[in-house]
Amino acid sequence: MRSYEKATKARTKEHNKRLVLRTIYDHDQISRAEIARLTSLTRPTVSAIVADLIREGLVAEVGQKPSEGGKPATSLSVINDGRCVIGLDLANDEFRGAVVDLRGKIRHRYNASVERRDGDSALQLVFRVLDELLERVRCPVLGIGIGTPGLVNARAGTVRVAIDLEWRDQPLGEILAERYGLPIYVANDCQAAALAEYVFGRVDYGRNLVLIKIGRGVGAGVVIDGRLHHGDGFGAGEIGHWKVTEAGEPCRCGHFGCLETIASEPAILRQAQTIFRTRPNSPLRGLVSDPNAITLERIEQALAQNDEALAAVIAKTGRYLGRAAAALVSTLDIHHIVLAGRMTHFGETLLDPLRREMRQRALSPLAEETEVSSSSLGDDIVILGAAALLLANELGLAN
Repeated sequence: MRSYEKATKARTKEHNKRLVLRTIYDHDQISRAEIARLTSLTRPTVSAIVADLIREGLVAEVGQKPSEGGKPATSLSVINDGRCVIGLDLANDEFRGAVVDLRGKIRHRYNASVERRDGDSALQLVFRVLDELLERVRCPVLGIGIGTPGLVNARAGTVRVAIDLEWRDQPLGEILAERYGLPIYVANDCQAAALAEYVFGRVDYGRNLVLIKIGRGVGAGVVIDGRLHHGDGFGAGEIGHWKVTEAGEPCRCGHFGCLETIASEPAILRQAQTIFRTRPNSPLRGLVSDPNAITLERIEQALAQNDEALAAVIAKTGRYLGRAAAALVSTLDIHHIVLAGRMTHFGETLLDPLRREMRQRALSPLAEETEVSSSSLGDDIVILGAAALLLANELGLAN
């Protein structure tokens, strides 16, 4: 009974500490009395917790609030670089890493090109990026967060399968924890991106959010009641292999008509190359001399020059994404769908057809209540999501 009581007291103390820290984090400056009022904790309890947080270098006194009669209250604020986290994004042609402070500000970066994608080479490159970042860090490191492509058991930190990296049942979290002696959190890159948008995005999404990330593949991340929804088998959001058409090219999964064969970056580039070769009047010909040199940036420039064939490709892509969005709306009834990835630069050329298709295929009341927008976090979204995993799990700041 005594051990149970001790455990209960320890959990209560930890809960209260996280509650106080989160309250300070959510306010620019706040007094001890205001914390007590907002949390319903006693003033002595708040004062004791704040004293601990100050000793730990997480919180500082930052001046006094204007007096409303009586002694002015002392303001408290979280020290943004009181801790930092390492975030990694393994979902591109280069592994991207950064040192991130408690507010999501990137302090240092290090990127390394992926030259070989066999499993061991990919792991060695992860070591290289982390070693470089840890050499540059100047504040206490809270831990390491990683967003990786593939199916990930986030609880165990194991990559069940990542085809691009040739990982299968890779105990990435265990390997890195043993090497670096730090807390390690691993998640699918799309799920990490969804958490980043929820925590650091410019919009208040309430408690629920779906993010569709378009890159080398297509995937989604789902936040429900302020927490990532992984699914029973950790595969929630694996929409890239939804069959959205009976036609199309063969997919690496062995099927035809998968969403990522039509709506991913490589799919758009392939279609643009075909336009370059078959349409002599395409503005692309004035931008590049070789179809293999076509990039999303060049496609964006050609669209600005009214390339009708390319506009039709982007509109078709939007319609297929709209089919996926309709299924998500009908299944989850979440009112915020956010697109992430470089294809969001196509703006309304992509979003308008997506919204129309979604509204045609989903129940009208649900579709009409759903807002579709683009993320503002850019290429850093997975890094920030990986960092948010640490903030949520280690400090309780991101849920």
